[in-house]
Amino acid sequence: MDWTRKHSLSAGVLYLITFISIPTLFLYTQVRGANYIVGSGPDSRVYIGVVLELIVALAGIGTAVALYPVVKRQNESLSLGFVGSRTLEASLIFVGAFSLLAVVALRRAGAGATELPAAHALVSLHDWTFVLGQGLMPAVNAALLGTLLYQSRLVPRILPVIGLIGVPLLLVSDTLTMVGTISYSSGLRGLLTLPIAVWELALGIYLTAKGFRPEGLRKLGFKPVEADESRAATAGARELRPVA
Repeated sequence: MDWTRKHSLSAGVLYLITFISIPTLFLYTQVRGANYIVGSGPDSRVYIGVVLELIVALAGIGTAVALYPVVKRQNESLSLGFVGSRTLEASLIFVGAFSLLAVVALRRAGAGATELPAAHALVSLHDWTFVLGQGLMPAVNAALLGTLLYQSRLVPRILPVIGLIGVPLLLVSDTLTMVGTISYSSGLRGLLTLPIAVWELALGIYLTAKGFRPEGLRKLGFKPVEADESRAATAGARELRPVA
């Protein structure tokens, strides 16, 4: 396995890992309740959701780090922008996750009804970081990486096209959410974010299963290791192996 395949495999696996936060939509139902801090019951669902979100944040940075050495050959500025946008996305996810931990802390400290406004404010902070971190930033990511992959032909062009189509739809969804027309958990928002989700899932599967296209690597100045060459190199290594 040559080093470009290692980078594509790492990026693909990390993209697939970013989907493990989907259960948080259900895990956070309790903590989002109006009277959560004055209620009773375990907080384990919140902790599980926070852990999943932190994993997603770190995996998101990992996708950019894994892809950067290859895609920078196409455009270094856009590649650096992708690393930066992924890092900012992760930072927003961290802020949102920690705000929910603060709500749990209020509950465990025995906060009464007088602290309900503070708890509601922290939940709202999580909602806004979700809209910006996992709403707006994926549109920025798709615009940057989609352009790089479309131009470089490292993957089939249909994949970045899906991502680029999803960019304006996701921006419309975020705008409607920010002005209060739809909620961040509404069905319409989910529909508008679907192309971006398909783009990231399809990209993760393709990079994991196939890796970068040889023609794209050649275009960027790499020399892909062909199957025949790989077998020949393996056979040669066996022939040169010293006999005990």
